Amino acid sequence: MEGTVFTPALEGMGNVKSEEGEMLTKPFLDVCKLILPVIDKFGAAMVLVKSDVGGNITRLENKYLSDPSKFHHLYSMVQEEVEAKTAKASSSCTNGLLWLTRAMDFLVGLFRNLLEHSEWTMSQACTDSYTKTLKKWHGWLASSSFTVAMKLAPDRKKFMDVIEGTGDIHCDIEKFCTNFSPHLEENHKFLASVGLDDLKAS
Repeated sequence: MEGTVFTPALEGMGNVKSEEGEMLTKPFLDVCKLILPVIDKFGAAMVLVKSDVGGNITRLENKYLSDPSKFHHLYSMVQEEVEAKTAKASSSCTNGLLWLTRAMDFLVGLFRNLLEHSEWTMSQACTDSYTKTLKKWHGWLASSSFTVAMKLAPDRKKFMDVIEGTGDIHCDIEKFCTNFSPHLEENHKFLASVGLDDLKAS
């Protein structure tokens, strides 16, 4: 493959916002989708994360496809649900966006750890990021299954070799974390503005 596993996501990131600076639904979901191949390379350790991310992308995408012009902007789905008072339902798009954003926070944290702590094992990098991002929102059950899954994390060097491709993997991870984090922060800010950034897992 040309470049690294991150190359397609980095290319897509330039389109996530409109000229007016609004988050666009399809480009944002496309970037999240382009991260799935990276999650794949973790194997069994990330099966839970991958199915969660994939499920939330599909939920948001189906809503978008039901009326692409109406849901052109990412937050329009949430606004509609807030008005209809359905935003807190576990099957809502609001919930989907919240958990998708949290899963991406976890991945950004994990990749940052791989850049900044060259002595850590993959398992340490995963666990540290999990503790800082997802853990406080997870109930006991989700938390325990996650902890078990992290023990299956691949060997760090093998993983880096697999995702490197022909590009500069450290440079691409850095770019990904730097460019994607502000979008995730914006999602949290928006969700917080409608009082929905602190929903916990049922």
